[in-house]
Formats: sequence, C-alpha cells, structure tokens
Amino acid sequence: MEREVASIALPLPSIPRVKLGTEGLEVSQLGLGCMGMSMAYGAPKPEEEMIKLIRHAVDIGVTFLDTADMYGPHTNELLVGKVRQLLLLLLLLLDVVLKIPGLFLFAL
Repeated sequence: MEREVASIALPLPSIPRVKLGTEGLEVSQLGLGCMGMSMAYGAPKPEEEMIKLIRHAVDIGVTFLDTADMYGPHTNELLVGKVRQLLLLLLLLLDVVLKIPGLFLFAL
C-alpha cells in the first residue's frame, strides 16, 4: 500500500504482530490509544478526523485499539464501529465488483 506525498509514492510502514496467550490471538505490537479522542486532552476531537486517524492506523496494520467505557461512555467504541462499517462496505463493494468469492466473508 502506498500514499502519495508531494507527488512521491511512499510505502506505508508495516506494523509487526505479536501473539497473546496460548489461543493463537495476534495483535499489532503498536496500539492506538483512543482516550484523547473524546476526553482528557482538551475538548473532544472532530469525529471525521478521528475516523480518518483510526482508518490510517488500520491501513498500516494496527489491530489493537485501546478504548474504555469511561472515555464516553461508548464514544470511542462507536467511532471504531463506524470505521469497521465503512471497511466492510468497501469490501462488499469490491466483492461485487471484482467477483472475488469470499472476500467479504473473509473480512468478517
């Protein structure tokens, strides 16, 4: 995956993964703390900007998003849900357009 900056294509960094416990669960070694999105460091941030931030984190391989009810309640979880909805809709569209069987179900 690449991103254009000043007409130069730069590769996005890849985030290493680590296993948690003995059940085979893997998460990114780098996580995204969501507390500052809705409280603690000034006023809550604009939702559109936070959705872009979460999407960028997911794009580079971050799979560990730190949220908690005390930050909202449920404010950051709803943001993460909106990002997931957008990604699943995109995958569904790609599945229909590119006719790749199972692409959408693989993402669930």
